[in-house]
Amino acid sequence: MALPLKGVVVVDFSQFLAGPYASLRLQDLGARVIKVENPSGGDLCRRLYLSDTMIEGDSTLFHAINRGKESITLDLKTEAGRAQALRLAAQAHVVIQNFRPGVIDRLGLSFQNVRAINPKVVYGSVSGYGTEGPWKDLPGQDLLAQARSGIMWLNGNRDSGPVPVGVPLADLLTGATLAQGLLAGLYRQAMHNEGTLVETSLLECMADVQFELLTTYLNNGQKLPEREAEGSAHGYLSAPYGVYETDKGQLALAMMPLTLLAAGLDMPELIPFEDEPGATFTRRAEVRALVSKRLLTRCAADWERDLSAKGIWCARVLKWPELLESKAFKALDMLSKVGAIGGVETTLMRSPLRLDGQRTPISALGPALNADVDAITQAFLS
Repeated sequence: MALPLKGVVVVDFSQFLAGPYASLRLQDLGARVIKVENPSGGDLCRRLYLSDTMIEGDSTLFHAINRGKESITLDLKTEAGRAQALRLAAQAHVVIQNFRPGVIDRLGLSFQNVRAINPKVVYGSVSGYGTEGPWKDLPGQDLLAQARSGIMWLNGNRDSGPVPVGVPLADLLTGATLAQGLLAGLYRQAMHNEGTLVETSLLECMADVQFELLTTYLNNGQKLPEREAEGSAHGYLSAPYGVYETDKGQLALAMMPLTLLAAGLDMPELIPFEDEPGATFTRRAEVRALVSKRLLTRCAADWERDLSAKGIWCARVLKWPELLESKAFKALDMLSKVGAIGGVETTLMRSPLRLDGQRTPISALGPALNADVDAITQAFLS
């Protein structure tokens, strides 16, 4: 399969999630990603456990986000290590770093330094909170960024307190955003022989993902949305939006005219709320109470089947086993078995993109520390 970024070399100095997620996306598009790690244990992600499950001595998280990449160790605290890092950067199409603001400058690997020897470089830089302002030196960690961005406060039910999103949303959104900017930079590089500095931060991306709600807040007299008592909904979302208990399982209802839902649930008592201007917002709790009582009479699977057939947007709340066993997920072919560790293959997630009808194959697990030093040295440092 001829991938669009074949021949592109990415030198990635980043670790943890945001930067490596960006380089993973480029790797899935065909780029050669050289992961530069410190010789004292490498990327901390190797030891940052999601559980006690290990693969070839490294965390499952490390392999998930660094599959198919190459590894070389360079001690950036030494002059020799920094010189080799610059030699790599001089030959790269893309360079990525996510050190705290100021650190990359002290190492002599800033955009200005790299551009001086590689004018066409696309240089990606990730921080927690930008390079200016009173938060610039704070640690750029996902949970903390969720807390400061307002999304944790927005999430969950009224009496549950702030609820973080269950995945590292700030890291992954930032990595995806960075990858988008890097691809634009590669286009400029190819078309105009010019380099680009691409910068973003966890806070900027977490603010951006809330752009619909923040735009409303900024233009409605700054009236905050109140979280509902149940259903993981809030005041910017009209009834019946939210999650409901059923006789067995939970059912999510999206936004829709109440007349449609009234017909689907055989609930004519909902129609007056639709006829009263603004009632789906101001009397949201009343609507939810009526719908909740009705949905408790049957199981979620039956409701989903029958309501969907009537054009009502709804979905059962699935756990991972139900998702992975569903025909819909299996049809996407997003899982791949890679390698053989003690006779047991490792299952990894494949790229969410399909190119020309095909999903990028996974070539390997994440690299062992410094595993590719000989090949990288011969290609770039000899």
